[in-house]
Amino acid sequence: MRLYGLIVLLVLVICQLGGVWVNSNIPQNTSIEINNFLYLTHIRNFGGIFGLAQNMGWLFGLISLILLAGVSVYLWKHSSAQRYEYVCFGFIVGGGLSNVLDRLIYGSVIDFIDVQNIPLWNYIFNTADLMIHIGIWPMLILSLNISKNSSN
Repeated sequence: MRLYGLIVLLVLVICQLGGVWVNSNIPQNTSIEINNFLYLTHIRNFGGIFGLAQNMGWLFGLISLILLAGVSVYLWKHSSAQRYEYVCFGFIVGGGLSNVLDRLIYGSVIDFIDVQNIPLWNYIFNTADLMIHIGIWPMLILSLNISKNSSN
């Protein structure tokens, strides 16, 4: 559980520092080209994932808090959780808390990672979203492999 808490805190700090830096150095709705592929574009997301349900951020924040609390309670009560679960959930919860904190502080989420020149991709996201994915994908792959191995 200590590892989980450390990862949550570290991810939360990294994500918040990134948002503070963007908020202080890049005016809203402007871009800085890093290279032909990557831009830093400061936008505000008042909705949910992929900008869905604009002006419903409070609902996404509330749902996120409930889910994040549920994950924490699960890990607290299940001492048999695997190490990878603590690590992966640490990334997911840290990123989720960062987005909730953005909504509380700014009334929206600060998005700024803008990957361009990919067909059918025009989304701008933030480090919290990235951290959530860093937790979700290994968790999914490891869970599928473990359940596949246990059924054999």
